[in-house]
Amino acid sequence: MRTRKRKDKTRVFVSYDYDRDKELKAFLVGQSRNERSPFSVSDWSLREAAPQRSWKRKAKERIQRVDKVVVILGARTSSAPGVRAEVDIARSLRKPVIQIKGRKNRKCRSVHGAGRRLRWTWENLAINLQ
Repeated sequence: MRTRKRKDKTRVFVSYDYDRDKELKAFLVGQSRNERSPFSVSDWSLREAAPQRSWKRKAKERIQRVDKVVVILGARTSSAPGVRAEVDIARSLRKPVIQIKGRKNRKCRSVHGAGRRLRWTWENLAINLQ
C-alpha cells in the first residue's frame, strides 16, 4: 500500500495590533490547525518588554524563518509602530506580505507597503497562503 507524503504547509508570521487584536490572531491560529489548511502559524509574538534594538532583531529572526507574513487589520493596526516595523522587516527580507481585514463592520486602514488587502474568508486564506 502506498502512502502519500503530506505537503509541507506554508509557514506564516502574523503581524497585528497586540494590544487590541489578540483574539483575531487566535482565530487565525485556529484556522491554521484545520487539517485542510495550507498554512501554519507559529506563535512567535514578542510578549516580553525589550529594548527597541533587541525587539527588532528578534522580530527579524522570526520573520526570516517563515514563507509569508500576514497583517491582520483592526481599527488601529495602521498606526501600530510594531506592525509597521514588522512589515518593513518583511519587505527588506523579500517576504510576501498580505493584509486581511479582521472585522467586517469596522473601518480599518491598510498598512502602507503591506501588500494586497483581502477580506478574511477561507478561500482568500487558502489561495493566498499556500
